[in-house]
Amino acid sequence: MQNHFELFKLPVQFSIDRQGLDKAYKEIQNLVHPDRFVTATEAEKRTAIQWAAMANDAYHILRNPLKRAAYLCELNGYNLNGETHVTMDPEFLMQQIEWRESLENAREDKDIARLEKLDEEQRNLRKEQMDIVEKHLDDKQFDKAVQDIRKMMFLEKFNEEISLAFDELDSTN
Repeated sequence: MQNHFELFKLPVQFSIDRQGLDKAYKEIQNLVHPDRFVTATEAEKRTAIQWAAMANDAYHILRNPLKRAAYLCELNGYNLNGETHVTMDPEFLMQQIEWRESLENAREDKDIARLEKLDEEQRNLRKEQMDIVEKHLDDKQFDKAVQDIRKMMFLEKFNEEISLAFDELDSTN
C-alpha cells in the first residue's frame, strides 16, 4: 500500500509543492469520478469510491502543515496518538496556564485589545513553532518533531478558543 506522498507522486518530506499536490489530486479525482463508472460493475464502483475517499483523505492531510507533519512522524514509527513520547515540557505547561489565565481575564473584562494582543502573540508563536517542526523533520529528528507537533496541536486548539472569545465579545456588543 502506498503512502499519501506516493499516491500524489510527491517526495516524502515536509515541504511540498502545493500546486503539484492540487494537480495530482484533481487528476486522481477525475480518474475515479462516478460519471466514469456509470456502466461499471458494483465492485468497480466500490473500488472507485474507495480510491476517491482515500485520495480525499490523503489530500487533506498533506494540504494541512500540522497534519502533514504528524503523518510524516507516523510514517517513521512515531504515533502521536499513542502513549509513547507523551511527556510535555514543564515550562510549556506553565506557559499554557498563563495563556489560559490571560484569555479568561480578557473574556471576563471584555478586553478586545488584550485579546487581540494575545491573538497576535499566538499567531507569531505558531509560525515559529511550525518552523521548528519543519527543521526537526528535515533533520529526521522525529522524536523532537513529535514534541513540537504536540505543542502545535495545543497552539491550534488555543487559537480556536481565542476565536471563540472574539465571537463571544462580538455577540455581546
